[in-house]
Amino acid sequence: MLTIPLEKLAYIVEKAREYDAEVPADDGEGEGSNASDDGAREILEDTPQNPTEEELRDAIDGLNLDEREELLALLWLGRGDFDAQSWPEALKEARRTASASETDYLLGTPLLADYLETGVDLLGLSLEGLERG
Repeated sequence: MLTIPLEKLAYIVEKAREYDAEVPADDGEGEGSNASDDGAREILEDTPQNPTEEELRDAIDGLNLDEREELLALLWLGRGDFDAQSWPEALKEARRTASASETDYLLGTPLLADYLETGVDLLGLSLEGLERG
């Protein structure tokens, strides 16, 4: 049903989940800041030095055209724009609207990982137990 390997999809979901968890960078001057544990917080900060966005972007850009279209259709399916019975229509719409800015659109979607997982579930597939990363 999907041309995108589930292992690739699991990796993208994992990276999207990490990306969604990021918070704006803190200058360390806020209340409650503790220099002894500030380093542990840095992994969640959205900074130019944080590779999470680059890893997610590379994973999406590394997909072939059919896989990218499926990723877009899975997002829409998981978000509720389409249902499982209208999967062919979701794919058709993804093929019609696919563009060079697709990766930016996907990265700009809050809860991307949740929507992708829901889309996979609605198709009767599962990412459970797959090696991620």
